[in-house]
Amino acid sequence: MARPDKAAAVAELADELRESNAAVLTEYRGLSVAQVTELRRSLGQDTRFRIVKNTLTKIAVKEAGVDEQISDLLEGPSAIAFVHGDVVEAAKGLRDFSKANSPLVIKGAVVDGKSMTAEQVTKLADLESREVLLSKLAGALKAKQGQAAALFQALPSKTVRLAQALADKRNEEAA
Repeated sequence: MARPDKAAAVAELADELRESNAAVLTEYRGLSVAQVTELRRSLGQDTRFRIVKNTLTKIAVKEAGVDEQISDLLEGPSAIAFVHGDVVEAAKGLRDFSKANSPLVIKGAVVDGKSMTAEQVTKLADLESREVLLSKLAGALKAKQGQAAALFQALPSKTVRLAQALADKRNEEAA
């Protein structure tokens, strides 16, 4: 490969590292081309799975400013899943695929500039999706609003019942 081609590949990797929400590093040794294609399809359109050369990637991570988080993970055959959407969904896709296809090993990740171990990526995959978490939050907020409305309604009704009881007691005493 000519020098300009390598420089372009490094620049492309650095741009992708800067622009993505997360980058999950994996080892793909033992996966067939068909399995890699299946993995790419299963990750969806928001995640790009790319097989990389370690020497070029080490240069790109320095340019992108994530050298400390990634450079020690670049050993052996490496591939990176660049996530541009929901990180949890991508982590779930990679975890599920690695369970079904043991040659895929998750090495670690960088999420919003912070490094994560393989165990942390697995824990991230155990989270519910963003939509589910938002709907649970909305349900909790709606329940609290209902409780507040019931509380505000209880005060006037208690006052009315107390006034009625007082009026009934005065009527009994007068009779």
